[in-house]
Amino acid sequence: MLTLRFNHRFRYETEKLVREFFPSEELNMTETLPEDCGDFIESLIGVEGCWQKYIVRVCCAGRELVRDRIGDRDDGDEAELEICTLLFDALCEFTGYTPPWGLLTGVRPAKLMSMQRRALGDDEAKRFFREDMKVSGGKTELAFAVSVNEDRAALLSPPKSCSLYVSIPFCPTRCSYCSFVSHSNENAKKLIPKYTELLCEELKRTGEIVADLGLSLKSVYIGGGTPTVLTPEQLALVIGAVNANFDLRESLEFTVEAGRPDTVTPEKLAVIREGGAKRVSINPQTFSDAVLEKIGRKHTAAETLGAYELAVKAGFDDINMDLIAGLPSDTLEGFSESLEKTISLSPAEITVHTLALKHAANLVTEKRVIDPGDTGAMLDLAARRLTESGYSPYYMYRQSRCIGNLENVGWAKEGFGSLYNIFMMEELHTVLACGAGAVTKLKRDGVNDIDRIFNYKYPYEYIGRFEDVLARKVQIYSFYGK
Repeated sequence: MLTLRFNHRFRYETEKLVREFFPSEELNMTETLPEDCGDFIESLIGVEGCWQKYIVRVCCAGRELVRDRIGDRDDGDEAELEICTLLFDALCEFTGYTPPWGLLTGVRPAKLMSMQRRALGDDEAKRFFREDMKVSGGKTELAFAVSVNEDRAALLSPPKSCSLYVSIPFCPTRCSYCSFVSHSNENAKKLIPKYTELLCEELKRTGEIVADLGLSLKSVYIGGGTPTVLTPEQLALVIGAVNANFDLRESLEFTVEAGRPDTVTPEKLAVIREGGAKRVSINPQTFSDAVLEKIGRKHTAAETLGAYELAVKAGFDDINMDLIAGLPSDTLEGFSESLEKTISLSPAEITVHTLALKHAANLVTEKRVIDPGDTGAMLDLAARRLTESGYSPYYMYRQSRCIGNLENVGWAKEGFGSLYNIFMMEELHTVLACGAGAVTKLKRDGVNDIDRIFNYKYPYEYIGRFEDVLARKVQIYSFYGK
């Protein structure tokens, strides 16, 4: 355990920074350093005359490093930047590691880039990232490129726009890295018929609200879980409920995840296509059968290729494929082979994720040792090869506890890229969400604040307390002043 002592109000920011350097350590946050606490890091702010003094002390593995700095008296943004910068510099010196995202620990670095571009201009925004936030040159250019593409997409979100997310929280098996509220189809199969019935009812009520409020639906995303665990008939019911209850004439995109290749059939793809969805995800994560086995995905690389071929034959030209950098037992060479195989298929989009060590994932609960290894090099390789192959980064986000505090990036060919991903990740407009574990995010035009309505997490809760789910929908009217 690593103890982190602080005497200021920037606990969250300093804790996130320490996690960049010690991702696997359990942190004990305290304002008073206990005796015999073992390894510890102190970040302190004191007063020295008319100045403010910032102190960082790192004592780990029998080594000690102390750094301090004098600054102007301040209790706001300047003080936060001073203590975080000093802590960052001290930890870089102590560990010999410099995180490429520097001081940035938030989920949406491209959103910050867009804000700085609007306020300062492009050149000054890049300088702010590189010099003030200590972001590497490569990550600064990545954030800039994503920001430009996201700003273009924002023009497609006029006032009173919204998107729809539909949750199918079931999977054939649970991947070892997954912490989503998804359930193995083997254990939850008996819940699916009732769940599907009630989901269609929630979609009907949500469609009525959209019509009453005069909202314009811009994108639809059916995700999970794995929506294609449903039978063709169940899938047709859900997609049919979307079509029957929402005006899709102004919708720009309709996506259905078919992420697990072992759930993809010609019949299901036909249902998706006939229902108006033109975008699907077929997700290999890796093309190594050995790595697939390690992470609990009960399919082979050959099945992924077969599912992709089925989607192409079904008429889909907007196909996304996911890869994950940093998977257990994967190597830079192995990741490179998976990347090249994916590029050779020439899908419209390739999303490259960084493995996140989520608390509820089996990888973490079973205390498996994860060596970050070449994860950063994997992402650098992906950025270079995808750029060379005609893909551009169009959206980006980061999850907590990602290896190396690294990023997830969607890459797309010209004319492609998921609008829903941008609308949702950059919080450009309201996202109405239906199903277990779904979170509705309500946003007023021109205001950054978000109100949330949470559905029950688990399918059995959703089914058992469905009247409460519908009752919560009234909050949408209240939010919009009706």
